Amino acid sequence: MDPEIPRQVVLAFSAAHKGLRLYPLQHPAIEKQVQALFSALTTLFRHGKLVKVGLLEGALFVEDYLFAEESPAADEIVGILNSCEIQGLEFHLGTTLDELRALLKLIYQGTPKGESFETSIRKAGCHHIRIFTVRKTEENPDEAPRQVYGRALRVVDRIFQDVRMGKIPSSAEAMEVVRSMVQLTLAEPHALFALSMLKDYDNYTFTHSVNVSVIALAVGRACGLSEEQLRTLGLGGLLHDLGKLKIDLGIINKPGRLTDEEFEQIKTHPRTGADLVKEMEGVTPEVIDIVLGHHLRYDREGYPADAKGHVFSPLIDMAAIADTYDAITTLRSYQRPSTPRKAVTKLREVVAAGGLDPQFAEHFIASLGTYPVGSLVRLDSSEIGLVVWVDTKDPDSVRVKILFDQNGKLLAEPHRVDLQGTDSRRIIAEVDPFTKGIEVTDYLD
Repeated sequence: MDPEIPRQVVLAFSAAHKGLRLYPLQHPAIEKQVQALFSALTTLFRHGKLVKVGLLEGALFVEDYLFAEESPAADEIVGILNSCEIQGLEFHLGTTLDELRALLKLIYQGTPKGESFETSIRKAGCHHIRIFTVRKTEENPDEAPRQVYGRALRVVDRIFQDVRMGKIPSSAEAMEVVRSMVQLTLAEPHALFALSMLKDYDNYTFTHSVNVSVIALAVGRACGLSEEQLRTLGLGGLLHDLGKLKIDLGIINKPGRLTDEEFEQIKTHPRTGADLVKEMEGVTPEVIDIVLGHHLRYDREGYPADAKGHVFSPLIDMAAIADTYDAITTLRSYQRPSTPRKAVTKLREVVAAGGLDPQFAEHFIASLGTYPVGSLVRLDSSEIGLVVWVDTKDPDSVRVKILFDQNGKLLAEPHRVDLQGTDSRRIIAEVDPFTKGIEVTDYLD
């Protein structure tokens, strides 16, 4: 991204706000800055469906650009966000000039006594402008992706234990861990997603639940969902298979093909799960939709049959993409796991057969890049490495951890290279980790 555009956003925003101290909102000097802000945001919308302006450890950022150096305009915006007691603003595709004017007016005049900024911005008609938070957990302010992933596994395990014992599970821990997962997905889109390659085959059901939640967040981010919508999607993914706990474990873990009678039992789990989730405190209808509808195809075939006439949230189609992707990349008795690149090909096959939403699937696939995080790849230098980072703005710009040298020797100390800029090396092929005898998740941070 050209850093000049984020600077233009900040300069115009700051100038318009300062101008309100001297002129009314309708003054040409203010209108000029509102137009400049609108123009800069429009340029950024070419790269995605939302633009985030917020604080990271006290410093201002606009999308991927951090204002690390001293800037009076940036300081002005930091002051605005702090005075409004918010972490940042999301400008979604469709933001209008009138919404920007309403936002500036609200910031200048302040919110009515006792009313939150979030409520005021909604009342002002700023439907394409939302607030977001980037809070870290009190118990661990520096929680890393693996810690969040591990906490999610523990939360799901406890929920499953409650269901097995006939208790109504608490939703509080699930909502809190999903909040952390969403924050990580927004801050480091590929860090948590890479961990979805971790598979515990002895505890497949709850590992699969966490992975579907993680992948669903990646799908939702690629589709431009707000933070609040991502929380709903992530919670639905975490709870989507709850109904399987009411099915005989022998059927769930059966290595071979299911009989017709056994499959009929499997088909009951979305409805059973939805009934269980309804009893959990604070769970929204959209979350229940995800649990009930995650096995309904995009063409609305699938099961449960009695749910086909229901008008579902689009979030079920995003959850279905995540469920399918995790299944494709998981080792089962009847299949080897697909590599990330091959999984994309198989996803498109399911889309072509009417199984998945084509638009959501393509947004997700585009966000993964040509070689998604977790891909083992061969460079034109004959080195073999693991893709550990993909640029969200340019998914073909990647960071690779070199694992094997040009002679095929496994390195004792892997090192990283950025395949962009001045580095002339390039990826020429994907490598199946099975052929190299390595577990790629051992090398992911």
